[in-house]
Amino acid sequence: MTTPYDPADDGAQMRFDGRMSYSDYLALDAILDAQHPLSKAHDELLFIVQHQTSELWMRLALHELTAARTALAADRYGPAFKMLARVSRIFEQLNSAWDVLRTMTPSDYTTFRDSLGQSSGFQSWQYRLIEFTLGNRNAAMLRPHEHRADIHAKLSAELARPSLYDEALRAVSRAGIEIPSEVAARDLARPHQPHPGVIAAWRRVYDDPETHWQLYELAEKLVDFEDYFRRWRFNHVTTVERVIGFKRGTGGTGGVSYLRRMLEVELFPELWHLRTEL
Repeated sequence: MTTPYDPADDGAQMRFDGRMSYSDYLALDAILDAQHPLSKAHDELLFIVQHQTSELWMRLALHELTAARTALAADRYGPAFKMLARVSRIFEQLNSAWDVLRTMTPSDYTTFRDSLGQSSGFQSWQYRLIEFTLGNRNAAMLRPHEHRADIHAKLSAELARPSLYDEALRAVSRAGIEIPSEVAARDLARPHQPHPGVIAAWRRVYDDPETHWQLYELAEKLVDFEDYFRRWRFNHVTTVERVIGFKRGTGGTGGVSYLRRMLEVELFPELWHLRTEL
């Protein structure tokens, strides 16, 4: 008779009285006790877990984007590139999550939709902070967070900082490629608008990548990230239309019509526009 395998024979730790365990380190009791469905609908747990895990990934994305911006401001290109590549993979993960949510049918969703009240992903302050950090800035989007002074202050503070794209353009300028003064001195709280002078600056990079390799790689890292970000938005629209059609969102937005409008937003516009000219 074979003796059952005991991991302790190979040195595995099996007793954790007063010692750090896996569950302790990850605070799993708090995390796994954070799902509180308000109905008896089977699919409400899926809906909650989908959005909670998305918020955790967004937390990591913000951690990486903030650090990448700081590194870029100090011309530390290597760490910035690594962080931006990681954020792209984070959004790849977020994209895959829509596949799970799409297993929920319209009939499934209607069994608990009323339990959501006026809550909506439109109100995610972390998502809004990601957009502000990237450069898609709209002070009107502060209003859904006025009831939380701490979150409102965090978002307002971001509007006073250079965005990630602002820092990319400053890096271009420091490398000796002219960025138009009206772009460099713009109101940081407002979104960046496409400018032919910025297209010309990036074109110098793309016309001679060997000379401007770090800026060339920076541009491609930004395009790579926005590619994944656009896919995330598109998957969001498709999922919402598949589940609720053209009903209004729980938060009062137009639902699909609002999300389709967001598909038109360009985070790093000149990096896309110059491709037509190359």
